[in-house]
Amino acid sequence: MDTARVRELAEVGLPGFAVGFFAGTVAGLMALLVGQPLGWAMVAALALGLPLGLLGAVYSILLALGKVRIGGFAPVCLYWLIGFPLARLAQEVLTRLVLTGQPGGPPDVLGFLAYQGLISAGFAFGFLWLHERLAPQWWRRMSDHNPAALRVYERYASHARVMWEAREARKRRREASKSR
Repeated sequence: MDTARVRELAEVGLPGFAVGFFAGTVAGLMALLVGQPLGWAMVAALALGLPLGLLGAVYSILLALGKVRIGGFAPVCLYWLIGFPLARLAQEVLTRLVLTGQPGGPPDVLGFLAYQGLISAGFAFGFLWLHERLAPQWWRRMSDHNPAALRVYERYASHARVMWEAREARKRRREASKSR
């Protein structure tokens, strides 16, 4: 893959990275709220923010490449059902390694992953909501020089048009049935 294509995909992936990284840094804020030292909170934020950011970037790229359906909750939920537990496991291992110098994970890894899988749906919902609001605006701004951004933005615009027309048609049918 040439460097221009890598740059295109990196720009397309930036909104997903931003959303994932922002969500991961919340872990650092929560660590501060419960009284952990600033250094520990920063480790917690980075250890979760970076994996979630990278996974978010991959999601944006998959969306741009047409591998994921626009606006669909099921694909993003399935994606984060796998990605979120792995990011949390990475956070556990990295945090322990940085703070104690010893690598290690939770005592019951399968139970930990199962629990993280359960809460991943909530994360997926929040990720999708924020991503759907930020990414199209970013891609519109990048579309003048980035062909991948232009393609995904045009798909979003077309999808939005179809959704708007369907909503308006439902509204007209409802109004017509009320006037009978």
